[in-house]
Amino acid sequence: MDAAYPPSQTTNGHEARRLLGLGLPLVGSAVAGFAIHMTDVLMLGWYDVVALAAATIASTLWFNLFIFGAGFGNAVSPLVASAIAEGDDTRARRLTRMAFWLSAGFSVLTIPAFWWSEALLLAIGQEPQVAALAQDYLRIAMWGLPLHLGGNVMRNYLGAQGLTRVQLWVTMGAVLFNAGVNYALIFGNLGAPELGIRGAAIASILTQALTLLILCLYAERVLPEAKLFQRIWRDDAEARGRVFRLGLPIGLTSLFEAGLFAASTVMAGWFGAIPLAAHGIALQLAALTFMFHVGMSQAATIRAGGAYGRRSEADLRRVGLVSILVALAFALVVVAVFVAIPGPLVALFVDPAEPARAALISVGASLVLMAALFQLADAAQIIALSLLRGVQDTAVPMWLAMVSYWGIGLPAGYVAGFVLDWGVQGVWLGLTIGLAAAAASMMWRFWRRSVRIGVRAAATG
Repeated sequence: MDAAYPPSQTTNGHEARRLLGLGLPLVGSAVAGFAIHMTDVLMLGWYDVVALAAATIASTLWFNLFIFGAGFGNAVSPLVASAIAEGDDTRARRLTRMAFWLSAGFSVLTIPAFWWSEALLLAIGQEPQVAALAQDYLRIAMWGLPLHLGGNVMRNYLGAQGLTRVQLWVTMGAVLFNAGVNYALIFGNLGAPELGIRGAAIASILTQALTLLILCLYAERVLPEAKLFQRIWRDDAEARGRVFRLGLPIGLTSLFEAGLFAASTVMAGWFGAIPLAAHGIALQLAALTFMFHVGMSQAATIRAGGAYGRRSEADLRRVGLVSILVALAFALVVVAVFVAIPGPLVALFVDPAEPARAALISVGASLVLMAALFQLADAAQIIALSLLRGVQDTAVPMWLAMVSYWGIGLPAGYVAGFVLDWGVQGVWLGLTIGLAAAAASMMWRFWRRSVRIGVRAAATG
């Protein structure tokens, strides 16, 4: 706990060490979480192509609902960080408890979308066999949503306490556990029944349940004085309102960004199978490198939340500057790699015997170069967003995100791709423009307004 909220530091070097010490385990946890998804994709791909297609479209729906509902858990990080910095452990417990309540309530609201997902998928043009299998998957996987959202609450709570290393080890263990259960239930190995895509859904639920249980037991053991689960059934209207008001914009902002990339995938598909496949490969590479920014942005939120709770504008400015420099430094490394070897990176995803290998690598390499173009903008926008969350400024950034992603980025991608006839590369140019607009507007808000007003608001209650 103390590592997350030391006395005010006097140098950027001290802050960088604190930030990296807090953030690198979160980076590892994010990469491991990404590996769980990749394991599901690989194993279902080995099992059956139709099952893979169904799981892909089903997990897209599941993930978009998850990131929306995860806003309530993500609100825990800045709220609890601020409460702990103020020495108010009781408020930290109440806020976390209400995040559990809101996450559970959101999960209940999603049941109809999952249960009758076949009709929804047919309405957007999916093949009947794929839609039916996807519904089979979702009718099982939906029971894992409250578990995963609960795990997200616990991760944010522990992160706000400065306890991030445990998250790395738990997630790495979850990767191995998920792979083992998938191996047994998808293919019918180790004496288990062969369940195919249903087995993948069951494996996900078991992994999510085990992860939540371990995190809860760890919190009880390491922080017994916090009494986190004391009277967890008791409602707290004031704390619930704070979590809801902060968490809803966070969830919607995440949904707007995910929706932009989902829409870009739809547009890429309009150009044909090869551009779509190349788009998917480039997105996988960009998503993998983005995990660094996911982890470091969580650390930035925690550090900013602590400075906000201490009413220290100087500390908040230092956190902002160091967070941005760390993110941009990593982004420059990624740019160098993407520019140096785009073709070989794409080739890793393509079967040497694939007849369209040359065309796929050519298009994919051009998109990796486009991914290099938006690295700096992507890093800047997620760090700016995380700093704004740290000072509990989420409502206006939500609107900035919506305008940037959907009012600027998506139309720019359509115009560049189809009107100017620049193909799928034009769609990616639109992504870059949208991310750059979000980065510029959110950076402006943080440095010109929130870094000052946020601390003053905290000081006045």
